[in-house]
Amino acid sequence: MILTIVRKEVPPDITVLEMSGRIVLGNNAREVELQVAHLLGEQAKKIIFDLRGVNMLDSTGVGILVVCQGKVTQAGGQLRIAGATGVVDEVLKMTSVQKLVPTFATVEEAAKGF
Repeated sequence: MILTIVRKEVPPDITVLEMSGRIVLGNNAREVELQVAHLLGEQAKKIIFDLRGVNMLDSTGVGILVVCQGKVTQAGGQLRIAGATGVVDEVLKMTSVQKLVPTFATVEEAAKGF
């Protein structure tokens, strides 16, 4: 299953990238990085990755998440992850990604206090 990314806005200034499919080795994983670069070009500072629909995350996907965190932080913004479940949540925990990128159960929780 290919990765699809849908951009949504949470007023007043939070951008949500709703993802579904797989964040794995290949061009699909690069699309996440390209979307973040585009958002940063638009001066977006509050970004949430909604991973509810993601069913697979490999080491390349983890690397992309960490790279995006670095780029967003360097641009003066914040990145949060929401909705990770199952194997995706397990991978995030095993790799300690939540120590770098705050994780939340839902987009609504992630948006609070942004």
